Amino acid sequence: KSILELMGADHKRIRGALAEFLKPDMLKLYVGKIDGEVRRHLDECWAGRRTVTVMPLMKRLTFDIISLLLFGLQRSPLQDELAGDFAQVMDGIWAVPVNLPFTAFSRSLRASARARRLIAGILRETRAKLERGEASRSSDLIACLLSLTDDSGARLLSEDEIVDNSMVALVAGHDTSSILMTFMVRQLANDPDTLAAMVQGEKPN
Repeated sequence: KSILELMGADHKRIRGALAEFLKPDMLKLYVGKIDGEVRRHLDECWAGRRTVTVMPLMKRLTFDIISLLLFGLQRSPLQDELAGDFAQVMDGIWAVPVNLPFTAFSRSLRASARARRLIAGILRETRAKLERGEASRSSDLIACLLSLTDDSGARLLSEDEIVDNSMVALVAGHDTSSILMTFMVRQLANDPDTLAAMVQGEKPN
């Protein structure tokens, strides 16, 4: 029931719901969260080290930011568990689609099912927080989608639709962002003039 599979009115409904999460006034609220996550990541994984392996670090940073914005997850055993399952899901995307117990594709399917159960659990916790006034529509994607209603006051999206489209958002935003940031760091490492100008807050010539 993801936006990738639906057509017609259902596709329009899901697209409109996801667009609510990406409105400019909502995006402004996420900047501080992203900044805090990046600072924590740099302090924990970069500060004081002479060398770093950038790609794995960018993948984890991207995952941490996305899981914070989508699910409200911060560093915890639950986030680590979801990160492990997500890594197996991504491995399966590029694997030969043979569903036998020893294949990467099969491991990916099992990991996807576990991830969906984790997200469904987060959804139930978020709904309870919304009912208690401990969360708001702008808290994260799950809270935003749970808060949307149609003209009659009924929930706009079902639980399955929220879980499916959260998974799509997690996958869609991960590799593109982490690869872009990796190449950005590589460019700065190979261009000392631009790096120096950036550190000084100047526009390079």
